[in-house]
Amino acid sequence: MQTLHIQLENRSYPIYIGEGLLSQIKLIESHLKQKHVAVVTNTTVAPLYLDPLLSLLKEHGIKAFPIILPDGESYKNQETLNLIYDALLKEKCERTVTLIALGGGVIGDMTGYAAATYLRGVPFIQIPTTLLSQVDSSVGGKTGINHPMGKNMIGAFYQPQCVIADIDTLKTLPEREFSAGMAEVIKYGLIRDEAFFNWLEKNIEGLMKLNPSLLIEAIERSCQNKADVVEIDEHESGIRATLNLGHTFGHAIENAMGYGVWLHGEAVATGMVMAANVSKLMGWLKGEEFNRIVKLLKEAKLPIDPPKISEDRYMALMSMDKKVVDGKIRLVLQKGIGDSVITSDYNAKHLKTTLQTSNFSA
Repeated sequence: MQTLHIQLENRSYPIYIGEGLLSQIKLIESHLKQKHVAVVTNTTVAPLYLDPLLSLLKEHGIKAFPIILPDGESYKNQETLNLIYDALLKEKCERTVTLIALGGGVIGDMTGYAAATYLRGVPFIQIPTTLLSQVDSSVGGKTGINHPMGKNMIGAFYQPQCVIADIDTLKTLPEREFSAGMAEVIKYGLIRDEAFFNWLEKNIEGLMKLNPSLLIEAIERSCQNKADVVEIDEHESGIRATLNLGHTFGHAIENAMGYGVWLHGEAVATGMVMAANVSKLMGWLKGEEFNRIVKLLKEAKLPIDPPKISEDRYMALMSMDKKVVDGKIRLVLQKGIGDSVITSDYNAKHLKTTLQTSNFSA
């Protein structure tokens, strides 16, 4: 087992990465205020991992009850969030209750937001079961829900007590979901870690075959990159925004197509290609570097080309992005592989050309 620590201004918390971690009760027990937990999960994950976890908690004298939500990005909304509040109130949960998020990014985001707001704040633990949530959404304290007008527009920065990333859960993950997670892994190489990008190019075949040692290294290096950024900028007032490479375009795609039609990682992958194209047109990214990005994303079985969305629709949705300042759309762009910048100082013509391009893989 590998253990990383996120060192924040007021406190730190561990990220545990390894095999067989769901059976190690001490990882959970050591972070509980009292022996009372609510396990929030969904209809897909529950049949796989809920009963063993509840049994383990019960064996160690921990009172636990499940909250099972419908599965999918389309349910990441206020109505579903209320189901968590309803269950907590029905069980008369006090501030000493700990919420456990058992699932992917949607479950983690909603459970974290429920924890941040129920009784004005109760502890929570992240047990991410998808690659995307293990390397990205479970780490760093971003929680929230979607609004019909934009993704993740309602939420809070609220840090977990710990993150438990058991790679055994990836064995039950559909291939499409695993690929979606690889988009976020590749992102770290692009924004700040060229050596990691080079390592991914060499090891992508083994990663796609779920080689355990490669997976642990990829997850650890991804989490370390995110931890390094979050420690500097917990509330995204500066450098943390670079973690949103591909997300301005990607969130627009998710919203335009309907939440859940494109997986988040798929939309981010295409968004990163679009950002790379703007960067290339700006003369910041070499053509050879652009081709390497496209090639690696393809090898991770991710989409390169965007769906058919009008330029006006893109601009309307991108104007709702959380990185907009003074009405200007800011983009995370590439100065090279491993070198990114957030800026509104780009040529609008190059953005227009990119939004009008439907085939980047030619």
